[in-house]
Amino acid sequence: MDQYKKDFIEFMVDSKVLTFGDFVTKSGRRTPFFINTGNYSTGRQLEKLGRYYAEALERNVGDGFNVLYGPAYKGIPLAVAASIALNAYYSRDISFCFNRKEAKDHGEGGVMIGHKLAVGDRVVIIEDVTTAGTSVRESVPLLTNNTGAEVIGLVVSVDRMERGTGAKSALAELRDEFGINTFAIVNIDEIVSYLHNKEIGGAIVLNDEIFGRIGEYREKYGCS
Repeated sequence: MDQYKKDFIEFMVDSKVLTFGDFVTKSGRRTPFFINTGNYSTGRQLEKLGRYYAEALERNVGDGFNVLYGPAYKGIPLAVAASIALNAYYSRDISFCFNRKEAKDHGEGGVMIGHKLAVGDRVVIIEDVTTAGTSVRESVPLLTNNTGAEVIGLVVSVDRMERGTGAKSALAELRDEFGINTFAIVNIDEIVSYLHNKEIGGAIVLNDEIFGRIGEYREKYGCS
């Protein structure tokens, strides 16, 4: 596993974004692990998070895009942080944009803020995690209708590797549905392999009992 992936896994644990226990997802599934990017709350964390996204983008897309789009609300700081990191560490001045939840009917109006999409723009959507792909399916027409822009990719922090609407993972479904490059900084198999019985900050966060429950969960909901 690449070092930046290992560092990112430990970063999520230290930031209390990746936790293990007993949780219920929005879809109603009981899960032994949970990723809550809403727990990032400091400038230092956001700077490091942007660097991890930037490295994943460089490795998976390179110079094949020029705009990052962050769906409101959690995607907004992700797009900004990754854009800053791409400029600082890779000398690539990438534009960013994001949407409003409700259209503004005064001033400049509209639902989009930031870069004005146009013909020739190649957009990567940046998200925290994707389970059902609803946000992406809402974002693609918003980005492409009457703009001439093209959505070419989706990057998330963690691929939970769970089934979407069929036997494939949500990322695989979106890849096939829209013909885009979908990828994550890390996936759940990499997380489990790296953290199993490993001491982080003086404690083991993923012991044999949790390891077994994750295996059962993956057996029930994992993608083929």
